[in-house]
Amino acid sequence: MHPSPFSKTHQTLGLLGWLLATFAAAAGALASASAGAFFSELVRPAWAPPGWLFGPVWTVLYLFMGISAWMVWRRGGFAGAKSALLVFIVQLVANGLWTWLFFVWHQGGLALAEILLLWVLIAATIALFWRVSRLSAVLLFPYLAWVTFSSALTFSLWRLNPGLLG
Repeated sequence: MHPSPFSKTHQTLGLLGWLLATFAAAAGALASASAGAFFSELVRPAWAPPGWLFGPVWTVLYLFMGISAWMVWRRGGFAGAKSALLVFIVQLVANGLWTWLFFVWHQGGLALAEILLLWVLIAATIALFWRVSRLSAVLLFPYLAWVTFSSALTFSLWRLNPGLLG
């Protein structure tokens, strides 16, 4: 592990900042305040997980994402990994947008296109993080796996619910 150029206090504040920024992307979940009711209205494939599972899974994923970004940041600050951290931030925005597209605006086709873009952005983030810290990249593998699964679920839900998802 490489030493950080930052003091312990600065590192701790940095960790809190990256966790806050990452969980802020979860503010998209505010858009899904009625997601449970809407999700229960949808015809779901037999392999769809129960609605209650999404909250705990996303909580762990956001935690890993925040720690991963912090690990990259602590190597040399934002300037030291500007491209990697910018792509990370862009994928956070894309992450939050999906909830609006699917649960608020009921745009299944756009949600599918957007989640595929999100997948590409996550893969790019992993590749860029790998150059700085392999562990930070590995922490994003569960996120990529979940978004892969979520992409298939989004496609299936869109196809099974044309009346509700445009």
